[in-house]
Formats: sequence, C-alpha cells, structure tokens
Amino acid sequence: RQYTLCDNFFMGAFGGSFLNHQYLVAAQPPVFPDADRSPAKMQIAQVEGDDPAGIRLKLADDSPKSAMQGPPKYASRTSLTPDFFAVDTMGPPYAPGFTTDPADPRRADPASPTTLVAQQHRTIGDALSERGVDWAWYAGGWQLALEGRGDVGVSADFPGRPNFQPHHQPLNYFTQFAPGSAARERHLRDGGVGETAQTNRFLADLAAGRLPTVAFYKPQGDLNMHAGYADVDAGDRHIAAIVDALQKSPQWPHTLVIITVDENGGWWDPVAPPKGDRWGPGTRVPALIVSPHAKKGFVDHTVYDTGSILRFLTRRFGLAKLPGLALREQAMRAAGGAAPGDLTAALEL
Repeated sequence: RQYTLCDNFFMGAFGGSFLNHQYLVAAQPPVFPDADRSPAKMQIAQVEGDDPAGIRLKLADDSPKSAMQGPPKYASRTSLTPDFFAVDTMGPPYAPGFTTDPADPRRADPASPTTLVAQQHRTIGDALSERGVDWAWYAGGWQLALEGRGDVGVSADFPGRPNFQPHHQPLNYFTQFAPGSAARERHLRDGGVGETAQTNRFLADLAAGRLPTVAFYKPQGDLNMHAGYADVDAGDRHIAAIVDALQKSPQWPHTLVIITVDENGGWWDPVAPPKGDRWGPGTRVPALIVSPHAKKGFVDHTVYDTGSILRFLTRRFGLAKLPGLALREQAMRAAGGAAPGDLTAALEL
C-alpha cells in the first residue's frame, strides 16, 4: 500500500536457492570444468538423447510408470549438467561450507563430491569495484559459521538458530573473494544475528552510517522464510525491522530497497514465466520496491527477473553489463517478448 509491488517478477533461473543466489550475483550458473574426472563425477545428470543441454532427465529402470504410482526416480544425481554447469546445490570451495579441508580449515574439502571448484567469472561485485562503487554482502550468522557454530541443521527447537546456509552465500564460491584476499576482507561481511544493532551487524552499520553505497543483506537461516526450516512470521517481522531502521536513518532519502526471494514464495504460481534462455526465467516470486523514490501504492506489471536487480545497478552506476544479462535479454526478444526491465518503471524519476 505504501510503495510498489512488482507482480511480474520471476526468479532468474529454473532451480532452487543455490542456482538463484548465483544468478543474483553473476546472471549465470557456475561451471565445473572436467567434472567427469573429479570427485564430483557422480553428480552429473543423465538426460534423454545426446544433447548435453537436454532438459528431460533419464528415468531409472525402476521408476514408477505414472505419477499415480509415486514420484519419478532418476538414473543419476542432478547437481551438474552433462556439459558441467552446476545447477543444483553444491558447497562452496571456501569456509564456511558443507565440509572442511583437513589441510586448511579456511577451505572446504576438495575431495568431497559436494564441493564445487572455485569460480572465476565476473560478478556484479567485480563490476561495482571496477567503477569504484563501494559495496558489501552482509551474511547473517557468517562469523558464527566460520567458528563452527552457525549451521544448526538439526535442532530440538524449530527453527534452528541461526541455521546458516552455506549455499546461500554466492560470492564465497569465487577466487576473487578467497580467504586471505583483500576483496573478501572488504566486501564479505558478517551480518551478525538477531534483531538489534547490538547483535546484528547490518543494523549496527546502518545505525552508524557505515552502510556502503550498495549493500546485499542475506538474513540468517531461521529468518529467511525458506520452506522447511524457517517460518514466515519471523521472516516478515525481521524484514519489517530492517525497513523500519532504514526509514529512520539519515540514509533514507537516498535509499532504494529491493525485497525479494530466491525461489520460495513462487511455488505453484499460476502465472507461466516468459520464454527466455536455457537457464530461465523461472517461477514468479514476490518483489517489493521500498523507497522514497518508489511509486506509491503502485502495482508494476513490467516483466522482471532476478537479473533486473543487476540491470538497475548497471544503469545507475554505468557498469559493464554482465554477459548473462545480455544473453537473457537477447533470448527473450528472440522469443517475441520484451527484455526484462531494470526496475525504473517502479520509480518516480
């Protein structure tokens, strides 16, 4: 009622949290060169036909013949495509991850089939840095996870706290943000935990006027509203607390907040996504634009995807466009539709 709802906002990629977080920072999936000669070879999907870009998974011999008889069984795992793109959950190469390298606790175990090799393509962070724009990714529970206390997977309480999710930290997959690097120290920040500036470091930086020009904030797991291990009410209250703090801060007159999700919130949605490229767009998801510059009480019908956040940053700061954004735009135009917008239709400019 106060700001703008985008009702044609689609997740960037067909897939889950891992792939859509990657799309948020790079507009493309990660790659695993020579995966068939690595410990992750068991993660490579088998598809029908000879095309490695095929979209129909090969069924196991004992798969039910009908959905009436049960869910399908597949002939393989599905984290990697036959041409070695990582599309389903794999762990980061660096801590905090799903495993730990026995020789170096700052890294994940490279011998684990769930560990993805370090990525080297450009991210929105690299594009911002190249233009001298200050930015940071705040991860709730990051420091606790580094200390081995953040990923509560199983807990007597529901939800576990802070239930850190390593695959929700996309920049931790890239060599340019490896442990010991200056870029990691500057840009990958602990978001702390909880609801107050005393424990939540994003709120602390906000209160102190230390937020960078561009800030990504990923709440701790029990506050991220993800189905299965978090609850909607706690997440809604957390978002409200963040927005309230921003509205009361000196930065508010110059602030634009984009609130969206990875894939949760769009399941079973009745609106079909537009035709695009091999990776998406995926299912429609909620998105709100909150800002003194947002149109008030407005429903924006423009077609957006997760990459529209990157398009806005590209336009606002004159960045070099990431290749994945151009690929998506070309594919959607070729399919007879419009390219995804850059969120400016939601703003009073």
